[in-house]
Formats: sequence, structure tokens, C-alpha cells
Amino acid sequence: MAAKIDPLDIVGIDDQLTAEERDIRAAVRKLCDDVVMPDVAEWFERGELPDVRGLAKEFGAMGLLGMHLEGYGCPGMSAVDYGLACLELEAADSGIRSLVSVQGSLAMFAIHRWGSEEQKQQWLPAMAAGEAIGCFGLTEPDHGSDPDSMRTRAKRDGDDWVLDGRKMWITNGSVADVAVVWAQTEEGVRGFVVPTDTPGFSAPQIHHKMSLRASVTSELVLDGVRLPADAVLPEVTGLRGPLSCLNEARYGIVWGAMGAARSCFSAALDYSKEREQFGKPIAGFQLTQQKLADMSLELTKGTLLALHLGRRKDAGTLAPPQVSVGKLNNVREAIDICRTARTILGANGISLEYPVIRHMNNLESVLTYEGTVEMHTLVVGQTLTGHAAFR
Repeated sequence: MAAKIDPLDIVGIDDQLTAEERDIRAAVRKLCDDVVMPDVAEWFERGELPDVRGLAKEFGAMGLLGMHLEGYGCPGMSAVDYGLACLELEAADSGIRSLVSVQGSLAMFAIHRWGSEEQKQQWLPAMAAGEAIGCFGLTEPDHGSDPDSMRTRAKRDGDDWVLDGRKMWITNGSVADVAVVWAQTEEGVRGFVVPTDTPGFSAPQIHHKMSLRASVTSELVLDGVRLPADAVLPEVTGLRGPLSCLNEARYGIVWGAMGAARSCFSAALDYSKEREQFGKPIAGFQLTQQKLADMSLELTKGTLLALHLGRRKDAGTLAPPQVSVGKLNNVREAIDICRTARTILGANGISLEYPVIRHMNNLESVLTYEGTVEMHTLVVGQTLTGHAAFR
């Protein structure tokens, strides 16, 4: 007799996961159910994440912060383990996954990959435990997709560095203890480890967002920030540094987008079985079933793609253009799933009593950050043709 099919996993992707991977996924899901889901709709409605440090410590205690890094208090888990965690975190809320991604895949990864031993020892154990929060300063008010044109400057003054400039749309900025800031120097783009209590550093919070509302988003202002010589990340010069970090974060998004999609698909599926029109549940109408079938197909394909890329990452064979394929496809399809789910819920789809409108709004930001649709399309196009069409 055939095994019963799970409507949320119609082709049995779980069969491709190890027992340990399924256990990790279940543990992250339970943590989100316990500490995020009871309040996240209210946080979104109010436009705040009231206890970032408390959440960071909860995530740190579970080993979610820098979980795919090794040493310095990091658990050194696999890329697939990390991807499954991102899926569950974003099934709760994109802002929650962003908190973890920025901490681990951007700020911690930059220090772990490009920092000195002293920088690693100073910051990584506390960040892994959630006792210190990090942010990552690359995007500027006028320079997003073209980071080589950034205006933030770092100049030598004796043995010190002096930083001046602005960064924009920085997750965790207003609550961070340390910022990894990228700046132009005479040598090229360099990264700096900036304690946020350094004079001249400030991080005003950005308000009036209609997306990622359960997340702290800030501007970074660097006004004559003086740092010692050992504040620079010593192991990299040029855009290779920040772009390597972005690739780590994009990988998490490939999985996370499928978490948001699963949440909306699940809500729509349940609602369709309960909502009656013309004397029967709307799940019994052909057009509703077409929507559900299409959503299920794209959720399945996107999750399989994420798992495939995760296995390649663990094998050391994952190339940056392959991450672009995953980010481009999965976020685009996740938004379409959420919008289709909204139509099944009708007017209830815009209510925060359901997760759909929250995920829809959040994914509008996810579509743009860590590389826009246009940029990832051109990365794929260059890979296919051998011609760069960025300029």
C-alpha cells in the first residue's frame, strides 16, 4: 500500500533528508512556534521588533548564529542544516530570518573569512552566543547594485583609519554592537570592524516601512570615525570581500523564500477546505484546485532546487551563478505563491489574522535585497552567453 502523501511535501522531499537534518528542522520550527509565532503579527503591525537581544540569545543558545561556521563558538553545521533553519525562520517571518542571516552570513562570515585572529577571538564567540549583535554596511543611499561606486571613504591618518560616509537599509544597525563597514581606500575597497560605540558612529532607525516591519532597519552614519590600524579586515582587498559575504546570505534566501511560500500555501490549503461557497468548500472547485496545484508545483521545485544547491555547497562545488539561479527563481516564485494564496483567502487574505499579506509584503524586500531581479538575471545571462551586460 502506498504511503500517505503529505500535501506540503507531495513528492516526498523529506526522503532525501537525513534523520539529523529533519531533527534540526523540527527544533528550529518548534523554537519559532514558541518564541516568534505568538507575537510576530503584532510586531509587524506595530512596525517593531521589541526584544532583539532576547531573540538573539534564544537563537544563539540553539546554535543558529553562524551555524555553518567552524570554531570560535560556532557549531560548524552543514549548508543543508543552515538552509533548513533559514526555511523555518522565514516561514515565521522574513525579518526573523534576516536577523539570523545578517548576523551569521554577513557580519560573522566577514570576520571569520577575512578577519585577523584577534578580530575573530574578540567578536565571534559573543556573536555566536547572541551576546553581541552585528550588522553589515555595504549598501549606500545612492549605490546599491553598483557597490564599486560607493562614496564611503577610509583614509589613513598616521597609524589610524578615519571613516566618513553613509550606509542605508542596514538590518540590525540600531541595535548592533559591531558593524562590518566597507569603504573605498587608496588600495581599493576594504572592510573595517567598527565597534558601534566609537565616536562619530550613529545608526538612526528607518521608520515608515511597509515591508520587513518585524525587523530593525537603519542608516549608518560615519562622521570622522577614527579606528586603529588593526580594525581593517587584513585578508582581503577589493569587492571580492563583500561579494563573498553576499553570496553566503543569498544562499540562505534560496531556502528562506520557500519557507514564506510554504506558510502561505499551507494557509490557503487549510482555508480552501473550510471556506464554503455555493454549498461546498471552495477546495472542491476546479479553479481553486488549479491554483493549489500550481502553488504546490512551484513550492516543490523551489525546495528541490534549494536542497540541490545545499548539497553542492556542502560538496564544495557551488558556484556563485548557481546561487543567483536559486535566489532569482525561488523569491520570484514565492511571491507568486503568496499572491495566489491571497486570492484564495479573498478579503481575509489582507488580514494579519493570517500570514499571507505579511509574507507578501516582506518578500517585496527579499526580491530586491542581496541582488535585485535584474542583477541576478544578468548574472545568469552572462553565465549562459559569456557576455557581461551590466553596463
